[in-house]
Amino acid sequence: MIDLQSLPTEPGCYLFSDGEGTIIYVGKAKNLRRRVSSYFSRHDLDRKTERLVAAIAGIDFIVTDTEVEAFILENTLIKKHQPKYNIDLKDSKRYAYIHVTDEPYPRIHTARQPDGNGRYYGPFVSGREREDLLRLLKSLFGLRSCRRLPRRPCLRAHIGSCSAPCTGRITEDEYRERVRRAESVLKGDIAGLIRALREEMVAAAERQEYERAMELRDQITALEGLRERQHVDRQKTYNEDIVNYIVSEGTVFLMLFNVDRGTLAGKREYTFDETEGFIEEFLARYYADHEPPQEVILPVPVDDALPGYLSHLRGAKVRVVVPQRGEKKNLLDLVRKNVEIAFFGDRIKLDELKRRLHLPDLPVAIECFDISHLSGTAMVGSMVRFLWGKPDKRNYRRFRIRTVEGIDDFAAIAEVVRRRYTRLQKEGGEFPDLILIDGGKGQLAAATAVLRDLGVKVPIAAIAKREEEVFVPGFSHPLPLERHEKASLFLQEIRDEAHRFAITYHRTLRKKTVAP
Repeated sequence: MIDLQSLPTEPGCYLFSDGEGTIIYVGKAKNLRRRVSSYFSRHDLDRKTERLVAAIAGIDFIVTDTEVEAFILENTLIKKHQPKYNIDLKDSKRYAYIHVTDEPYPRIHTARQPDGNGRYYGPFVSGREREDLLRLLKSLFGLRSCRRLPRRPCLRAHIGSCSAPCTGRITEDEYRERVRRAESVLKGDIAGLIRALREEMVAAAERQEYERAMELRDQITALEGLRERQHVDRQKTYNEDIVNYIVSEGTVFLMLFNVDRGTLAGKREYTFDETEGFIEEFLARYYADHEPPQEVILPVPVDDALPGYLSHLRGAKVRVVVPQRGEKKNLLDLVRKNVEIAFFGDRIKLDELKRRLHLPDLPVAIECFDISHLSGTAMVGSMVRFLWGKPDKRNYRRFRIRTVEGIDDFAAIAEVVRRRYTRLQKEGGEFPDLILIDGGKGQLAAATAVLRDLGVKVPIAAIAKREEEVFVPGFSHPLPLERHEKASLFLQEIRDEAHRFAITYHRTLRKKTVAP
């Protein structure tokens, strides 16, 4: 069960995955919660979208600072994952350039490769951003886009969006000055150009050339709109990793963003116990398995030996940077925002579950059991583990039922619960904070009896399908939980994951049984 209320209301990208964990769709949104919710609330979806929604088993997201940033990240993630339902969004124009030709009256247009004369700017990560910028420059400075100067003025000349050198109404020097200003924008010197235009606007007003002053004012307004540059799409020739974390109650919640030549390519999430020097230990272990980039951006200073160690692994110099202000500090803040939402958005679910089930401790670790069979044959059990509100797939377990004949879900649940916690007792493993059973009062009673026999004192609950009723030991009636409140939705999500895992194992066994 997907808890839509846990999604943030900020801009970013969302990633839909199927039951196997494969990313099947990447989208962008101004408001992630509103956009993702629309998939499940609308009744006028087209066939392709209906198939997509039916296949969704999980949702991940990356929060961004702006919509533009979300658009660029969306393109990057589509190129990286090639999702099944994003075929139409694969844009071959992604790496095109803006080309200013070398002619008496230079023209400005899109070019796929920098293989001719003139000057090339880019490549542009976003095709839409490139076209918007190109359209703005043509309009602002009246630059031509025609391949050859026509003998008579075109429509753009008539509506005033081109200075129409074809008519002779502008000199070559005047036109080249317009091109120079457009290239200042393409080079990124928007602030310098705005200052120059302001000086010219004031001078025009003093000469009482009010029409010219208004034209310059409009250009300044449009250029100021371009100054909100996106944080992640920075044209770099090297790779960076950005690491930030939050420590809470002895646990480190860490996120690492991979930036590939200025473009955010993905993120990784980690949770581990806080220890002295944990950041150095994490970086040393992580980069032992992943090639270090040219630059690592961190929130705190690290041991002086770490850059040397990373440089040794890479075979080239690695810079470790701890920015205090500016663009890189903004990137660190963006990663921290994602940590807060990704990990502590789930903390709200845990707090609510603790309150509604009257648990003694926060249910940081939850283990859920399910049974699957086909008319009593190929009976299997599954156990999924959730840690801090997220699937901990490395600690999933599956069981082939050994002692039960025929259809007996109660006995099957008893067997897998006994096997799981007998083994944890023998190995000295860590017990969960809550045990969840897929089923009703009968399954709950069977599991509770096993725990009592083993002397395991862990809170236990069961959630029944259909009405999504939640039962706990000692009460004959279900708890007064509404099926759409946060605690119930979280239990449904865990139960559905256990059921999916059991079904997957069951199908695997059936295939082996019928294989020739």
